[in-house]
Amino acid sequence: MAKNTKGIERRKLRVRRSIKARAGGRLRLSVFRSDRNIYAQVIDDRSGRTLASASSLDAKKDTKDTKASNVEVAATVGKLLAERATKAGVGEVVFDRGAYLYHGRVKALAEAAREGGLSF
Repeated sequence: MAKNTKGIERRKLRVRRSIKARAGGRLRLSVFRSDRNIYAQVIDDRSGRTLASASSLDAKKDTKDTKASNVEVAATVGKLLAERATKAGVGEVVFDRGAYLYHGRVKALAEAAREGGLSF
């Protein structure tokens, strides 16, 4: 189990290092995915502040559809995050998928955030 955790940490740091090298001063949209929920936040790495955030807990509260699949909920989180980020004055970000593959819930969140007005 410890070996798996080390590999995940190394992969996350490798992705983050690559993103920061290519970011060009843009803000970072970071994604965390647990078994039940998905969380996303727009982070300013220079000041260390979170400018906007959204999670599936917020999305489930807003929509009364309890039968929605995880991918549908992730898309709702992406739209909600894009709305909050736009309200905070953010338009352009760098997508940080962390140690997760760009697939399933992570991909749905990213595409919904793009549709919501964020560009990356």
